[in-house]
Amino acid sequence: MSFGDAGFVGKGFAHARESLSIATPFEVGESASGNYLAAIVAGAERDTHAASTFFREALRDDPRNRELTERAFVAALANGNMAEAFDLAARVASYDKKNGLANLALGVEGIKAKKYAKARAALAKGGLDRKHDVTSTLLTAWAYAGAGDNKQALQTADKLKEDAFSVFRDYHAALIADLLPNGKAEAEKRFKSAYGSERNTLRLVDAYGRFLARRGSREEARRVYRAFDDVSPRHPIITAAMADIDAGKPFSPLVRNAEEGAAEVLYGLGAIGGRQGDELASLVYLRLSQFLAPENSLATITLADIYERMKQEAIAIDLYDSVPKIDPLRVNADVQAALLLETLGRNKEATDHLQSVIVEHPKDQEALTALGNIQRSRKLFAEAADTYTKVLELQPLPDRSQWLIYYYRGIANERRKSWSQAEADLKKALELFPDQPLVLNYLGYSWVDQGLNLDEAFRMLRRAVDLRARDGYIVDSLGWAYYRLGNYDDAVRELEKAIDLKPSDPVINDHLGDAYWRVNRKLEARFQWNHARDMSPDPDDLPKILEKIEKGMTDATHPVASDQTKKNGG
Repeated sequence: MSFGDAGFVGKGFAHARESLSIATPFEVGESASGNYLAAIVAGAERDTHAASTFFREALRDDPRNRELTERAFVAALANGNMAEAFDLAARVASYDKKNGLANLALGVEGIKAKKYAKARAALAKGGLDRKHDVTSTLLTAWAYAGAGDNKQALQTADKLKEDAFSVFRDYHAALIADLLPNGKAEAEKRFKSAYGSERNTLRLVDAYGRFLARRGSREEARRVYRAFDDVSPRHPIITAAMADIDAGKPFSPLVRNAEEGAAEVLYGLGAIGGRQGDELASLVYLRLSQFLAPENSLATITLADIYERMKQEAIAIDLYDSVPKIDPLRVNADVQAALLLETLGRNKEATDHLQSVIVEHPKDQEALTALGNIQRSRKLFAEAADTYTKVLELQPLPDRSQWLIYYYRGIANERRKSWSQAEADLKKALELFPDQPLVLNYLGYSWVDQGLNLDEAFRMLRRAVDLRARDGYIVDSLGWAYYRLGNYDDAVRELEKAIDLKPSDPVINDHLGDAYWRVNRKLEARFQWNHARDMSPDPDDLPKILEKIEKGMTDATHPVASDQTKKNGG
């Protein structure tokens, strides 16, 4: 959900889209114009820390500049500088009384301070048509709940009449009713309504499961958690909840007060915005949510994930590291931090980080799988295969969720020239997940590569393309399989489709160049090879590409698949 959906469009937000994030060549304090320009560059590079710092410094030199104040406010809010953000929000609201984002911040500040009337007044100023403004409507409902006016809280939530808001409305009405002395029947009705419409949302499932367990319906709670686990196996929060049910442990409500309820509104909107690619809105919502409920590790991890996608890896790692050690999500956070360290080239740190997690949690499948993936990416195929085997040994009776581990181990075994083991793994992956396009692609191509089971191999490759027609890598595999069999016209047809889908991939460009050469389109072949050369190909492939650019291909040249070929689609 964008800020437009939530009713917070305004000048400040338009400016904010320019003014989030960077590392810049300017130094703080060099000049007012330098600080301002550095802040704008920071926005382009999406470095929230730099943007906030430079706007703060620029504002010191021009404190009455309204546009600069608004930009500095948004940057501070997105970076989590909450005291500064609230101060700037008050300044913005003093001259722009209907500024939606400023009034949202002031409303949240009021809820945190338990000044609920003040919070409602701010939210009323900033919201647009209340019937369509899910953010201010639900925050206002929680402000009424905090003040003890529970009837008005539920009536306010129910102003969201649209079907699009029904699950969110009933979910929060259930959370509010659950806090009332005599609200359990209403809470149960609302939970059932929300859950009946949406059974695969983690927070709703956990809140409903907790409610049922507290009411003494532990078996029903187990069924709710189990249903989620069947769709998304082994989520740490669900696994921990089911273990607590088995151990007879007591459950607390997911939301215990108005601050946590308001935080839940903001977390939900931030998570939705993140999935839809609206990073700025998500940052703001999640920062406000963290301010109200700093212990919500899901919000922290969601925030870290957004920074990761924004290529702000250092901030993401710090956020992952801030998840408490005893939190069910800590292992997930550690794994994500290790993968980021690997991305940054800090290989030893990544491995050490994962190994420490595995020592502490030797049966954690996520950590072991991440280690196997890192080993495979480093071409340590024997080690990767051994690690994947440890994952599979943790679950002697495989289920559908394990297809991916068999697939990964199959790749590792094929790369280390253990084809019989690789073939068995890939067949097992297809047994667990028939028609899985990545497995069809890999096994089908491998058979073509070896001249085995050709009819079945091409059936698999065509089926993979049918299932993933927009996947350039999988289309490339079909084209390259035709090439390997000498069907060059068919190869050109498929590889041209692949290049349209993935024009910047060096392997596909190299393949199309080879196919063009074989059909005597030699000028076009060299054009494709030059493209491949300029796209940072695998170091093992570059000398072959350069030789073809210089000398072309001879009739005796036997096409050899690069390691990259079989990575396609996987």
